[in-house]
Amino acid sequence: MASIREQEAISRLMEFFKDWDNGNKVTRSRILKNFITSNQGKTAPELEQEFSQGGSLFMARLTTWLRLSYMFGTCLKEILQSISIFLSAASSSRYKVEFVEVGGILTLLEILGLNQLKEEDKMEALRNLQILARAGRKYKELICESYGVRAIAECLAKSKMDNVQEEAQALLEALAHGNPKYQTQVYKGLIALLPCTAPKAQHLTLQTLRIVQDIVQKPHPAIVEPLLGTLQTVHMEVQGEALQLIRELMPSEIRSTLLQGLVMLLRPSWKSGAKAKPQILEDPAAPQMSEPLPVFIQQAACAKAIGMLARESSELCDQLIRLRVVHHLLYVMGNIDHTESQRQASLAMEYFVSTSPVVEEQVRTAIGEKLFQMLMENADMLYMKLDPIQVDILVSNHVNVPGVKEVTE
Repeated sequence: MASIREQEAISRLMEFFKDWDNGNKVTRSRILKNFITSNQGKTAPELEQEFSQGGSLFMARLTTWLRLSYMFGTCLKEILQSISIFLSAASSSRYKVEFVEVGGILTLLEILGLNQLKEEDKMEALRNLQILARAGRKYKELICESYGVRAIAECLAKSKMDNVQEEAQALLEALAHGNPKYQTQVYKGLIALLPCTAPKAQHLTLQTLRIVQDIVQKPHPAIVEPLLGTLQTVHMEVQGEALQLIRELMPSEIRSTLLQGLVMLLRPSWKSGAKAKPQILEDPAAPQMSEPLPVFIQQAACAKAIGMLARESSELCDQLIRLRVVHHLLYVMGNIDHTESQRQASLAMEYFVSTSPVVEEQVRTAIGEKLFQMLMENADMLYMKLDPIQVDILVSNHVNVPGVKEVTE
């Protein structure tokens, strides 16, 4: 027979549930806020004690209301924060199992894709998913099996709030660790994110890709095109992460494809980075339009990457020379439409000339002694000193280092 104290506790619990079950939105909101304030950081046994061994009964009410109301956003932030108290409590495996069994993971993932919900609500959903992901491989697999990678990746790409993007990035990274069955799925999901237009999302994606690449080891060939595409960004933090990832991929089997892609992009075409031209621009009598700025930015970044890679490894330097990089760099040095492209190409060319006697001889012959000396004296400022004749010499050069091949699409 229960003691008087136990009977009083049960009576209070029944009264609490009665208030919840009969309460309207305002009443339930007040109950949730009080619960969040009073129970942060409690262990599962402490929560059970708080609810007279009826903690699961209250959590069941929370998950039921969540499933019924999440599409409307009713008290959604408070519901999710309350659920997180149960899920994150020490020794809370029972609560996690109960949450998953009622479809909690699917509900959290659906929240991420609803445009009408607040960003703060999505952030709380991501935090709950992180709690589950940290609980072990079984929960990571359940999230991935529920098409979680796609939902989280889309949330990262579309969110306008930095905190939400960072939570999504942290969750994707967590799903890649200790999850061999689905780590490749996470990796491919990150590759698919690279073309997104949000600079913060691109930056976080590249950061995570560098981590996940170490986990999966073998790079997928599909990474090359979108990775090089990120070099079109005007955001230097994104470009820096992309260059670092390119550097880290050099020891892999896609090295040749990456190097060839970098060299090809020194001579970009309209199709490589621009939208189709309006019909009026196809008229031969119409003024000729220069290539779009993103293509020039990519061109400058590729020249910068080529110089960086050549300086880091004599083997890479030789391979770039064999890809006829010298011919293409000279062309870029005469590209008066974008001075940063000229500058980066000149700096890279200076290194190739200074380290390869064969390249030095060919370049000196192709551009003439005066222009060659200008390059070697101050490559960084060469673009400011070129006259029209020298520009034409650079653009129309026919340097052909013995033993190299032309890079073609």
